[in-house]
Amino acid sequence: MSGHSKWHNIQGRKNAQDAKRGKIFQKISRELFMAVKAGGPDPDSNSNLRLIMDKAKAANMPKDNIKRAVAKGSGSDAANYEEVTYEGYGPGGIAVLVHALTDNKNRTAAAVRSAFTHHGGALAATGAVSYMFDRKGYIVIQRTDDMDTDEDTMLMDVLDAGGDDLQSSDEAFEIYTDPKQLAQVRDALEAKGYNLESAELTMIPETLTDVPEDKLEKLQHMLEELEDNDDVADVYEAANFPDED
Repeated sequence: MSGHSKWHNIQGRKNAQDAKRGKIFQKISRELFMAVKAGGPDPDSNSNLRLIMDKAKAANMPKDNIKRAVAKGSGSDAANYEEVTYEGYGPGGIAVLVHALTDNKNRTAAAVRSAFTHHGGALAATGAVSYMFDRKGYIVIQRTDDMDTDEDTMLMDVLDAGGDDLQSSDEAFEIYTDPKQLAQVRDALEAKGYNLESAELTMIPETLTDVPEDKLEKLQHMLEELEDNDDVADVYEAANFPDED
C-alpha cells in the first residue's frame, strides 16, 4: 500500500479530536441517519449501518445517542441530508477530498471553499483529485502488551479472511480490503479472536506529496477548519507529513 500509514495520521490528530468529542458524535449521528435511510435500521441486514455503529462504539458514543440517530433515520419527517464530495488542492499542492453530509449544499459549499482559499488552497473541478485515491476497506488492530501475534501470523490470518494487504508498526496492524469485502473480513478476524480498533470504508491516496516546510502550518489549519465544519464527515489528503510532526 505504498508505505502509506493512515494510522500515523489518525494518531497525529487524536488529541485534538478527543477535545471535540461532541462534534464527532454529531457527525456520526448523521452517518447513522444516512445509513438507515439507505438500507434500513437492522444492522444484520445493513452492513454499512453496522460499520458505522462500530465506528460510534469505537468513539465511545453513548448507546442512547446511537439509538436516537437510528430512530431518526427511520422516521418519515427526518431532515433530507445529501452526500456531497468536494475536491481541491491545499497549500503545497496537496490533493484533498472532502466528503460532506448536508441539508444545505449552498452553505456547505461556501464554507468548504472558504477553508481552502483562506489557507492558500483552491477547490478544483469534479474528477480533478478523486482519481488519485482508491476506495478501500480499512481495519485497525492495535498491538497490546499481551498480544503474541507476529506479523507473519497476522498476514496469514488477514489473507485467509479475504483481506488484500497488511501494514505493521509498533503500535498497530493496518489491514486493507476490497470495499465490498470489508464486512466479511471484519467478521472473520473477530471470529479468530481479534479485537478491532476500527473498521471503516476510506479513501487511500495512490501516491503522497511531501508537504513543504513553509506550507505545513497552513495545511494543518486548513484541514482542522474543514474537520471542524459540522457538515463535513470525512477529509482525505494525499500528504506526506514530516516524521517529526
